[in-house]
Amino acid sequence: MRVRYSLTLGEAESMVSAAHRCARANNWPVTVAIVDESGAPILVSRSDDATPASVTTAIEKARSAALTGLPTKTLEALVKERPAVATLGRVAVEGGLPVLFQSQRVGGVGVSGVRSDKDALIAEAALQALVLCAPP
Repeated sequence: MRVRYSLTLGEAESMVSAAHRCARANNWPVTVAIVDESGAPILVSRSDDATPASVTTAIEKARSAALTGLPTKTLEALVKERPAVATLGRVAVEGGLPVLFQSQRVGGVGVSGVRSDKDALIAEAALQALVLCAPP
C-alpha cells in the first residue's frame, strides 16, 4: 500500500514565514500562497503593502504548479513554444513551484507582488524552509 503524504498547516506556516522573511529582507511586498496537491489553498498570506490583485495571482501560480508538477516558469516557456497551452487554465508566469515529496506532488507554492523572477526567488525560499518527513 502506498502512503500518501499531505502538507500540514504547520508546514505551510513555516513556508510562508520563510517566504515573508526573504521578501522583507528585500523590501518586496508580496502575497504567498500554499496549496495542497489538488490545488486547494492551505494558507494565503499578503504583506501589508502588497496589492490585493496579488492574492489571486499567487493562488493560481501555486495551483498551476501543484496540478502540473512543473514550475510556472516552465509553463511560461511552453506557452511561447505552443500558445494553445495558455488555454489550459493554468497561470504561465514565473513564481509558482511544485512541492514534491518522494516523487509525489503534494502541493504548490505561489508568490506574487514583484517581478516574476523575484517572486520565484521568494517561492524557492519557502521550499528551502520545508522539511518533509514520511508519515508514521
